[in-house]
Amino acid sequence: MSRHESRHLLVCYDIREPRRLVRVHRCMCRWGMPLQYSVFYCQLSKPERKRLEVELYGLIDPRADDVRIYGLKTTAAIQFMGQRPANGNLLIAGNIVLQNMHNG
Repeated sequence: MSRHESRHLLVCYDIREPRRLVRVHRCMCRWGMPLQYSVFYCQLSKPERKRLEVELYGLIDPRADDVRIYGLKTTAAIQFMGQRPANGNLLIAGNIVLQNMHNG
């Protein structure tokens, strides 16, 4: 995998203080797509991931907050059950993001 090839990531966070929570959420809205309030799907190159990590670290209190970045295998299917993701019409299958797949 090349240095600038996109990687599929899941970013999850638990921020203890409301103002920091809002700042982290706004930051993540610039970097990825919200699946739930504190869970985001991102497709970033290695340098972009590093920039995101630095930005997040500057926003959190590492003694109280928890941020996790999980790499996703691009061949694994992701299925949603129950409530649909935040933007309504999203399906992620492997490394393909399909929107407006289901209008129901």
